[in-house]
Amino acid sequence: MRRKLLKLAAVLALVPGLALAEGPSRQSATVTADLAAGPDEVWAYIGDFQDLTWHPAVFSQTGAGGNDIGATRRLVLGEAGGPTIDEVLDGYDAGKMNYSYRIAEVAVETLPVTNYASRLTVMPRDGGGSTVEWSGAFDRGDPGNDPPAELNDAAAVAAVTGIYKAGMGALVERFGAPGT
Repeated sequence: MRRKLLKLAAVLALVPGLALAEGPSRQSATVTADLAAGPDEVWAYIGDFQDLTWHPAVFSQTGAGGNDIGATRRLVLGEAGGPTIDEVLDGYDAGKMNYSYRIAEVAVETLPVTNYASRLTVMPRDGGGSTVEWSGAFDRGDPGNDPPAELNDAAAVAAVTGIYKAGMGALVERFGAPGT
């Protein structure tokens, strides 16, 4: 009996190591903003996959395919000749006022993530106005067991959250917050 217990203890001691061997866990971020404008007005402004120039970090954008699944866009950040992010549209539903997309190409120095997928949604808000939700799931920029600080989980979450907050801030500035 004692021998069986020792074998069981040895196997259980390996379990935490096996969990670590699977690599980093998927990260996520969600940011919402309540706006004074109705959903139709907000969707008309942000609902075109081919136009993310409402976001303050986007200097310019090119793309192809409109709002059809598989459409592409290239975002130029900051200034002419700045870093770029290439994205692909995976889902688009104008009736439900949302679209989902993924990053096809970005340097981790620009955005410290890999395997990034996101959804942008406009919803009616109780009492009038609308709520915009921007959410995403992603892996950190360095999948190794000991990533540098600029490519770890915290850096990935902070970068994506910062992007979402900047976008939501621009929308609040344009449309106002309820009660203002």
